[in-house]
Amino acid sequence: MKTKKYILIALLIPLLFVGCKVNDYYYYDYDPPAPPSGLSVLNGDQRVDLSWDANRDDDLAGYNVYYSYDYDGEYYLLGSTKKTMFVDYGASNGVKYYYAVAAYDFNGNESDLSYDLAYATPRPEGFNQIVFDYLNFPNNSGYSFRKYKVVPYDHLDADFFFENYNGTYYLDVWDDTDIRDMGKTVDIWDIPEAPLAGWSPTKDVIAQIGHTYVIWTWDNHFAKIRVSNITPERIVFDWAYQTVEGNPQLKNGKNLTERKTLYRSWIR
Repeated sequence: MKTKKYILIALLIPLLFVGCKVNDYYYYDYDPPAPPSGLSVLNGDQRVDLSWDANRDDDLAGYNVYYSYDYDGEYYLLGSTKKTMFVDYGASNGVKYYYAVAAYDFNGNESDLSYDLAYATPRPEGFNQIVFDYLNFPNNSGYSFRKYKVVPYDHLDADFFFENYNGTYYLDVWDDTDIRDMGKTVDIWDIPEAPLAGWSPTKDVIAQIGHTYVIWTWDNHFAKIRVSNITPERIVFDWAYQTVEGNPQLKNGKNLTERKTLYRSWIR
């Protein structure tokens, strides 16, 4: 059974206790709002963005946002909001968080936690990184996600490198690494998870502007890059890298096929 703890008392929003008069008698509303639904989380770099569907309760006052390190564990108050979105700026890269939201009304009644299975493992990301053609600039042609730096194409830490082969541009990986072209994307935040199959058998892919590529590194980590510009000498890309070994999660932490409806309670 899940439990809930308030650990940030200062974040609690004061509630107005509203009574209604019927035939000269006042009554107090003890009915909590419905639990929020549609909770979705967006994995970022030391942050997690949450959003959910708006409740339709007439006396809705706002929402309390909670996190836990286990779906069935204790949930701790992260903050409160009147909007249907919230950003966890205190999330740490490489840590898996589970999130839930509860709605509250003007009389202080709080709903059960949302039932969506929503989790995220924040990971580092970078933008406008440049590597050069390894045939002409071998010392600046590879990139190491683990070290977040440009390295020689044949360096032990090189996860991939850029090649201009007679006017055709390639992203190359070594035999202990895999790469796959995920197709044209809008930005680096597309492609939520690494694929299970479909890796290039030739250990290279044609580099194309606007395409995102997922890389399964030699040390069992997953990364993705999105190419934003190519010239004969260099390639410019954005990247994201999952620091947790074997974790394929690169963006979105919501899995709509997984839902649980276990009872949740909390400690006041």
